[in-house]
Amino acid sequence: MAQDLGTLGAVEVVAAIGSGTVSITDYAEALAERAAAHEGLNALQSFDADRLPGAMQAARDAAPGGALAGLPLVLKDNINSTDFPTSGGTGALLKHVPATDAGVVRAIRAAGGAVGAKAGMHELAFGITSNNAVSGAVRNPADPTLIPGGSSGGTAAAIAAGIFPAGLGTDTGGSCRVPAALCGVVGFRPTTGRYAGDGIVPISHSRDTAGPLARSVDDVALLDGVLAGEGTAVEPRNLSTVTLGVPRGMFFENLDPAVETAVEAQLSVLAAAGAKLVEVGFDPIWPHNEAFSFPVVFYEVMRDLPAYLSEHAPEVSFDRLLAGIGSPDVAGAFASQQGDGAMPEAVYRAAMDIHRPEMRRIYGQVFEENGIDAIVFPTTPLPARPIGQDETVELNGQRVPTFPTYIRNTDLGSNIGVPGISLPCPVTGLPVGIEFDGIAGQDRALLALARAAETAMAR
Repeated sequence: MAQDLGTLGAVEVVAAIGSGTVSITDYAEALAERAAAHEGLNALQSFDADRLPGAMQAARDAAPGGALAGLPLVLKDNINSTDFPTSGGTGALLKHVPATDAGVVRAIRAAGGAVGAKAGMHELAFGITSNNAVSGAVRNPADPTLIPGGSSGGTAAAIAAGIFPAGLGTDTGGSCRVPAALCGVVGFRPTTGRYAGDGIVPISHSRDTAGPLARSVDDVALLDGVLAGEGTAVEPRNLSTVTLGVPRGMFFENLDPAVETAVEAQLSVLAAAGAKLVEVGFDPIWPHNEAFSFPVVFYEVMRDLPAYLSEHAPEVSFDRLLAGIGSPDVAGAFASQQGDGAMPEAVYRAAMDIHRPEMRRIYGQVFEENGIDAIVFPTTPLPARPIGQDETVELNGQRVPTFPTYIRNTDLGSNIGVPGISLPCPVTGLPVGIEFDGIAGQDRALLALARAAETAMAR
């Protein structure tokens, strides 16, 4: 029973509980059994099997006609919830239980959804391995010796392992899409600002967003509709009406052979299903992207994180939080912003006032001139690598920097605030993701396109 129920998607769970074909007690028991069976993944930071049935029933009773009535979700542990601690994966906040829910959690509860657990993550969301020295490494369900990606690694791992049907991560530079790709699930970054951003342990208010992860596009669309208040219907899309831009420059360079083979195979599948593929280029955008990406993160985190503490955890000072960081890569990032090393305001202002507008202009121009609905590319240049390779990983016989290599293809969409979705490629080896990025504000259209692509790729 547990195995079968663990394979149900979010839409199926809501329907099954609503019709009475699956009881809340049986479903909660099945998830608890799967959580116990996969405890070695370290995907869950906070979970109480005894509380789960009551939480699901209370959620359904509070909104019996809600789109998520009774559905339990796993939330990344930087999203405030009043029923579990919100630690951000860092030492100083391990016992921090917020007084108020994050905006996205309020939306979930209003639709009858329950917070089933909090998920492990890269410390303070400042990395992509989820190798957390404070709470332990999260492991990839496909191979527990490998990273699950990050920083929303626990959410992706829990969903891939069938512990929960769906959940939320956060995405600053790829933190929903990278772990989705490495774990073989669907990860969505909405248009920046589409969902409420309050009550989330921050990195950058200009780049951060919550994002849904699940095992199908329909399940992601269900959560997107709830979080954006747009309803849950996604119009059907025929791939014969779709034009996809294929940005060979940068996005397709120096790929791991397994990624290249998997993504090229799916491009052929999409073309055979009727999609028109055209090669496009973004060459002028990359100097602006480099001038925006890290300057904005480093400047804003040193202001946004203290502001979060002041509002939600006033008992924890910023100095105490920094002193409690256990992961060397994260500690080093924050140390780089102390004293004379701090990001200058002039560099930040140029990023916001010059480089981001120019990136958005170039991006929009490429879409308009080529008549494309989305661009398509490998989510990450390489699959999962062994846990512990936080500084460098092997790619085509060379040691390359771990963090910038994994976010190379996801970073641009984050910087300009457009929606992007990673789908799993059908593969026999390690999971590989293929990503579709669209136009800001056209999230439901991108989800419709992704659902059509998912259907074609599954044939």
